[in-house]
Amino acid sequence: MSLTPEQLATECSRVMHITDYAAQMMGIEIIQTSVGKAELRMTVRKDMLNGHGSCHGGMMFTLADTAFAHACNSTNKVTVASGCTIDFIAPAFEGDTLIAVAEERTRSGRTGIYDINLTKPDGALVAIFRGRSYQIKGQIVAEDAV
Repeated sequence: MSLTPEQLATECSRVMHITDYAAQMMGIEIIQTSVGKAELRMTVRKDMLNGHGSCHGGMMFTLADTAFAHACNSTNKVTVASGCTIDFIAPAFEGDTLIAVAEERTRSGRTGIYDINLTKPDGALVAIFRGRSYQIKGQIVAEDAV
């Protein structure tokens, strides 16, 4: 089987999501994945709220981190986070849909930098996440499937 780079990115994302039980538990859905990019969404539930009644920062971080993972693994090279930061801009509340758009800024050798914007569907910015990646050994999709 021969996949285009875009098809491979989509397949890597699909395969990773199958065993990402944390993302599944949080209801994170893949909107699309392409080379160096990923777009995921999540609806804020009551069990995701903090003591102030807004979405817990850890839940927003997890959505952004998951989009980061899908973007940096889109070339079928196992890649992990080496560090990341998040800045919270605005709150999200129960029932809000959050969209995480991850984009590769640079990838050289084994390292990369990715920016992820968390927004509401109207484009209102909720958080900005920057992730640094490090490529390790392995592939997401078996070579004979590529």
